[in-house]
Amino acid sequence: MENKNTGTKENWYYIIIRDPGTSTEQFVGFSDGKSEEKFIPAFKTKEDARACFAMMPKDLFNGDYDTQAVIENDLLDTAKENNHRVYLLNEKGTILKHLN
Repeated sequence: MENKNTGTKENWYYIIIRDPGTSTEQFVGFSDGKSEEKFIPAFKTKEDARACFAMMPKDLFNGDYDTQAVIENDLLDTAKENNHRVYLLNEKGTILKHLN
């Protein structure tokens, strides 16, 4: 998407949001059981995000979830504040690249 004010292109990614539209809304993040590294999965398309989320174990989740687009800078700032990495994943959950 192009920012009409600056003419620059902004990168948007799709992420999973827990309890969207509520005071407890938050980005869904995970923790690697072996390394204890915390990360937020991000996707290039809404379809990839939904397909990957559908494969995740549902017994881990409470609350409502939605897939939403977020500007890369907002995503990276939130991840930094919460000591999370951000990984770009495909629909199968394979890491395509690290975003931070």
